[in-house]
Amino acid sequence: MESLDLQEIVADAQRAFAGADDNATLENEKARFLGKTGKVTELMKGLGKLDPESRKSEGARINGAKQQIEEALTARRQALADALLNRRLTAEAIDVTLPGRGAGTGTLHPMMTTWERVEQIFRSIGFDVADGPEIETDWYNFTALNSPENHPARSMQDTFYIDAKDEQGRPLLLRTHTSPMQVRYARMNKPPIKVIAPGRTYRVDSDATHSPMFSQVEGLWIGENVSFADLKGVYTDFLRKFFERDDISIRFRPSYFPFTEPSAEIDMRFEGGKNAGRWLEISGSGQVHPNVIRNMGLDPERYIGFAFGSGLERLAMLRYGVDDLRLFFEGDLRFLRQFA
Repeated sequence: MESLDLQEIVADAQRAFAGADDNATLENEKARFLGKTGKVTELMKGLGKLDPESRKSEGARINGAKQQIEEALTARRQALADALLNRRLTAEAIDVTLPGRGAGTGTLHPMMTTWERVEQIFRSIGFDVADGPEIETDWYNFTALNSPENHPARSMQDTFYIDAKDEQGRPLLLRTHTSPMQVRYARMNKPPIKVIAPGRTYRVDSDATHSPMFSQVEGLWIGENVSFADLKGVYTDFLRKFFERDDISIRFRPSYFPFTEPSAEIDMRFEGGKNAGRWLEISGSGQVHPNVIRNMGLDPERYIGFAFGSGLERLAMLRYGVDDLRLFFEGDLRFLRQFA
C-alpha cells in the first residue's frame, strides 16, 4: 500500500465527516472507513499476507492513518454536540435573572424644601438661624415665656411630659413651640438680636390641619427701637418672597399670647388665583412681653422687639395647594413624587 493511498483515504474521511450534518450521517461515514468492512479495516486485514518486516512498517503507517481519521471523527462528533446544545439552549432558554436596579435619584421632602427656603429668605435680610433642644425644660417652654405654673394659657398647649427632670429638678417635656429659643438665644447673644429658630415641635393634636408633631419657625428681633411697623414690613416681605408673588395682602388681628403684648394673629390673602378673597391665618405675633425681656437678661426699659411663630406645614400647604397636612408624613411616594 502506497503512502499516497493512505493520505487519500484520510483526506476522503475528513471530507466525509465534515459534510455530515447529523449524528446518523456521521456514523454511516464512520462505518465506511472504520467499520467491519471499512477501508482502513480492510487494510488491517491485509497485513497478514506480508512478511514480518513489512508487516511492522505497514502496520505503523496504517495505524497512523487510522488515528488521524479517529481524531477527525471525534472533532466532528464534538462539533455536532455543541451545535445541538446551542440550539436547545436557544429554544429552551428561561431568563431567571431580575432586571437591574438602577440607582434612584433622590430629592428633598417638600417639608425640608420649605424649611430651607424659609432659612434662605431670612438669612438674606440679616437674620441668624438658631437650633435648640426638642426635649425642653418646663421653665424655658412656659415659665420664661410668661406662662407660670397653673397659668390658664398652658391649657392651650397640651403636651407630652417625660418621666425625668433636669439638673435643677425642673420637669422635662417635648417642646410645644420653638419660642423657648427666644430666651435661650438672647441669653447667649448681645442685642441687637435678629434670629429665626426653625424646628420640630409636639402637641397632643391631630386632624387634617394639625399633627402631634409639626414644624415651626420662630422669629425674634430685639433692639432699642424695634416696632410693630418693622414686624409688618419684615413679615410682608417674607411672604412675598416665599410665595413668589406680590398680590398678597396682610392684616394683624388682635389676639392673646402670654409672651407678647400687644399680640396679633397674622392673616394673609391672595388677591388673585385659587384662594383669592379668603383670609388665611398664617402666624401668631406681637411685641415681646417685658417679663420675657427680663428673663432674657435684658432691661425692658431699654430693649423692645417683636416675635412671631409660623407653622412650616401651613406655609407648605398654601404654597403647594395641599389640603391635608397628614399627607406630608404618610410617606406615600405617589404623593411625594409630585414635588421631585
